[in-house]
Amino acid sequence: MINTKRYHRLRARAFSLTPAELSALSFHDVEKFRIDPSTFSDEQRAVAAANRAALQVYSGPHTMADPTLRERLAKVTPPVLVAWGESDQVVDTAYGRAYAAAIPGARFEILPRTGHMPQIETPGQLVPVVWDFAEAHATHRPTN
Repeated sequence: MINTKRYHRLRARAFSLTPAELSALSFHDVEKFRIDPSTFSDEQRAVAAANRAALQVYSGPHTMADPTLRERLAKVTPPVLVAWGESDQVVDTAYGRAYAAAIPGARFEILPRTGHMPQIETPGQLVPVVWDFAEAHATHRPTN
């Protein structure tokens, strides 16, 4: 079961963290991906601020803890893959499992030695999982 109050606390905490603090929670290999905002150019600072503002807009009035989420997820009908980093300290694997469980027939895939951003940290793990899932559920395949 998705604990929306718990997730709300996690998300609220994420918005209160500095970029460096959030980065430290986002990666399995923190040293390899450490972010030092003091080294950002003015352009990079502007992009980071715009990204943060966009995420706050995206998360909406519930700070991503929408009380209707579970009900809406139960209505999802297409095949769903929920890929989650085992080292995610922004939103832990228990939440990922609950999220997948709320979607009928969803597949939950844990990505070892991966944090919150597998597309950055371990794309070599993520891409094959997504590709295999997409191939398994493809309905219109091109013919050669």
